[in-house]
Amino acid sequence: MDTPFPYSQYVTGKNFVGRKADVTLLGNLLSQGEHVVMYEPPKAGKTSLVQQSLLSMRMAGKPFTVGQFSALNIRTLEDYLLRLGSTVVRMVASTPDEYASVVQKYLGDTHFIFDPAAFADEDKLLSLDWELEEADVKAMLRFPFRLAKDLGKQLILIVDEFQCVLFQNNPDALLRPLDASMRAAREAGERQFCYILCGSAVNAMRSIFEGSLLFHRQVERVRLSPVEESEMASHVIRGFLSGGKVLDAHLMEGACRLFRGHLWYINHFSAICDSMTRGYIMEPVLIEALGALVSVHEPRFVEMMGGLTTHQVNMLKATVDGVTRFSSAEVIRKYGLNSSANVKRVKDALMKKEILCFDDADNPVIIDPLFEYWVKKYYFEVKE
Repeated sequence: MDTPFPYSQYVTGKNFVGRKADVTLLGNLLSQGEHVVMYEPPKAGKTSLVQQSLLSMRMAGKPFTVGQFSALNIRTLEDYLLRLGSTVVRMVASTPDEYASVVQKYLGDTHFIFDPAAFADEDKLLSLDWELEEADVKAMLRFPFRLAKDLGKQLILIVDEFQCVLFQNNPDALLRPLDASMRAAREAGERQFCYILCGSAVNAMRSIFEGSLLFHRQVERVRLSPVEESEMASHVIRGFLSGGKVLDAHLMEGACRLFRGHLWYINHFSAICDSMTRGYIMEPVLIEALGALVSVHEPRFVEMMGGLTTHQVNMLKATVDGVTRFSSAEVIRKYGLNSSANVKRVKDALMKKEILCFDDADNPVIIDPLFEYWVKKYYFEVKE
């Protein structure tokens, strides 16, 4: 069913709001063969930006082929490489004979094979006929670059939830050769293939791309620009008007401010409002819709708080109270943080749990805006 407030899938076209400069930037980077990394909170709009950028590139007449897979359920190096290779092969081939031909040509000297029986029984395009060796890893990571060069066409591979590679027993066994494959391709002038590496765990992705020397100057980070409250509110109001409903712009701007521009929450909130009224949308409707949205996510928030130690809860309370520097004697004493050494441990733990991140000025930010609202109002019972 067509809805003016889609929140169960990515959006493009008329439903894509703002971020025109981001679309242009991402399209230009991909057109130049640059690898792109994007890390933003869950449901912040990464996929919508990518798909809108690809749509704009197609409308501009730029030829390319796109593949996509998720690393969410991958826990081993072998599975990652098999998923990578299978996705790339499917980007350029469509029959078993074509699959076998591509695998033999580019991976014939490795332990990766196309097994017709495994393909027929399990739809497994690639299999391993021996234990994985270092040469196999290098060959697989070089494979898409070689393939794109030989075909003379641009291939773009989207990898979702890339931070999950950190769950592998030895993440460096993938990350270091991946970095090396990018460097080798750049030195060879091979820009026909590029990655879009997306992650929803901000701190984990930052540790990969900012916390080490890997991928230095090999990837370009694209950040999601904030969307103006007035622009978001206007978009929502137009959606209501299409159904004959009216909403005061100032009320909607206040809702957008509460959600800190998080479009997924805004669309879900608006869809709830839309389902609750047939005419003029009054403030009580917005309050009731906010309560309904909170109730949907409250079990998750309760579980998040249940997994925190007392010191972690105390630091979160300090953040809610507006504290930006946790190591002063007064703050440590007031919030029971014990010592400056303990402050660092607690800070690292909250970052690892993706509850807090720190901006460029090292100020703490609660990543999830609805969780921030809930924890202030319902957990710490802060009076506005």
